[in-house]
Amino acid sequence: MTDTTVKTIADLTREFGVTARTIRFYEAEGMLSPERAGTQRLYHPRDRVRLKLILRGKRLGFSLAEIREIIDLYDSAPGEVAQLHHFLDKIAERRADLAQKQRDIEVTMKELQQVEESCRSRLSELAPRDGREAAE
Repeated sequence: MTDTTVKTIADLTREFGVTARTIRFYEAEGMLSPERAGTQRLYHPRDRVRLKLILRGKRLGFSLAEIREIIDLYDSAPGEVAQLHHFLDKIAERRADLAQKQRDIEVTMKELQQVEESCRSRLSELAPRDGREAAE
């Protein structure tokens, strides 16, 4: 059964653990389009799904532009199939980017270890041997 419940901004903030400001930002970016009832925003299930996809995309490290591309593909022909293929391509790109960053971090960690060892070694060479140099 599909959820057809209309929700308020307060409902979405509680459900997704984000601020109202965050939701209004995505609305201003054209990624959510709630119905207006006076000053109240009413979010339909489509908006809720879009918000869920936006937040998932952000968690996975995608840019807002990339998330918009993926979501917009859902609304155009051939719809979900194109969206899923595009999403798979983006996942592969993101995975490759993270793997490169991981390799870069490993190299940096090794370099830091070498520099630390060098500093400690030099400190032990410079350390006072019998305490007299430290007092002078």
